[in-house]
Amino acid sequence: MSKPDISRAAHLTEISRRFESSPVVALLGARQVGKSTLARRFAEDFDGPVHYFDLERREDLRRLDEEWLAVERLEGLVVLDEIHRRPDLFPMLRVLADRPGSPARFLVLGSAAPELLRQSSETLAGRIAFVRLDGFGLDEVGADKAQTLWIRGGFPRSFLANGDRASLDWRRDFIDTFLRRDLGDLGLRFPAQAMDRLWHMLAHWHGQVLNASELGRNFEVSHHTIRRWVDALIDTFVVRELRPWHENLAKRQVKMPKIYVADTGLLHALLDLETVADVERHPQVGASWEGFAIETVVRRLGARPEQCWFWATHASAELDLLVTSGTRRLGFEIKRTVAPEVTASMRIARADLKLDSLDVIHGGRETFAMRDGFRAVALARVLSDVQPLRPDPGSRRVRPAKK
Repeated sequence: MSKPDISRAAHLTEISRRFESSPVVALLGARQVGKSTLARRFAEDFDGPVHYFDLERREDLRRLDEEWLAVERLEGLVVLDEIHRRPDLFPMLRVLADRPGSPARFLVLGSAAPELLRQSSETLAGRIAFVRLDGFGLDEVGADKAQTLWIRGGFPRSFLANGDRASLDWRRDFIDTFLRRDLGDLGLRFPAQAMDRLWHMLAHWHGQVLNASELGRNFEVSHHTIRRWVDALIDTFVVRELRPWHENLAKRQVKMPKIYVADTGLLHALLDLETVADVERHPQVGASWEGFAIETVVRRLGARPEQCWFWATHASAELDLLVTSGTRRLGFEIKRTVAPEVTASMRIARADLKLDSLDVIHGGRETFAMRDGFRAVALARVLSDVQPLRPDPGSRRVRPAKK
C-alpha cells in the first residue's frame, strides 16, 4: 500500500492552543505512537530557537546537564522527550516557567497518564496542560483506508507496514517489548508473565463489563491486584475503560466499567489474527468493530474521556456510547450490519436518558433517517455526518514570548 503523508495537523493545532495559556505542555501517549515525530514537526514550525533533548540518549543527557546550568540561555521552545527518565527536572521547570516575560515554552513527552506523573508534576500546578496523542484515526488516513486502520490499528509503523505479515510482526514485537521492558522503564513493577496473560485475557473480554473478581480467581490473586494491573495498562494507554452511566431510575443499572484494548491492531495481535478474513471469522469480530467505531465517533466529536460513557440495565436495555457535553446528551448504538433497525432497547435508552439524539453507527455505505426520529450513520461517513462538539478553532502558530 502507498504510504500517505499524515500530517496530524489537528494535534499540532491543539498543542499550539494549549501553549496560549500554559508555559508547559505535556504530550502523552503510548510508546511508539508518534509523539517524537509530532514534536519535531511542531518544532520545525516554531518561530524561535529550539532545544530538543531525547532523554534516552546519553549525548542529550550530557548536553542537557550542561545547558540546564545556564538557565537564562534556555529560550524559545524546549522539548524534553521521555520526561519520566528525569523527574528531577520538574522543580527546575517551575523556575524556568516562572521567569519574568516567559521567554521559553516547554514541550515534555511521556508514555504515562497524568496520574503516573502526578508526584513529579505537582510543582507545575497551574503551569502545565496535557495533550493526548493516540494512533492514526479515520480523520487522518481517510475513509478509504478504514478497513486497513481497523485491522492493523493506528500505530504508525503498524499501519504503514509493507503487508499484513510485517504489520502483525511489528505489533507482536511491540507487545513483547512493552511487557518486558517498557513497563519497568516507566517505573511500573509488575510480573511480565502475569501481565502478558492478563492482556491476552482482556482481548477476549474486549467490549465487556470488567469483572475483576472473576479474573482474580483465574490468577489466584485478589480483585484489588487485578484492578492495579488493569489500571497500569490503562495509564500507559494500551487499554481503555468506558465508565458506566447511572442515575436515579426505577431500574437496576450496571455500575462496572467496560474494558477495551485501546488499539484494534493490538487486539488482533493478541488474538493472533493477521488478515481481514482472520478477523471476520473470529468470535470477537463484532466486539472489535464496536471498539473501532466507538473510537472513531469519540475522535470525530472531540470528546474527552470524562464525557464518554455506556449505559446498561440488568433488564438488558443498553446504549453502547453516551457522550455528554453540558446539558447535551448524545447517544450512539453500534451495529455491524448494512441494514440496522430500530430496537426496543434504543427506544428505552432515548426515553430514560432523555437523549437529544440517538444515531446508529453501521457498516453500510449510506446515512439515512430511520423510524421515530432515529438516524443510521455509515461508519465511512462519520467524518461528514457527525458534527464535532465544538468547532475547529483553526490553525495557530505559537511564538516565544518576549522578555
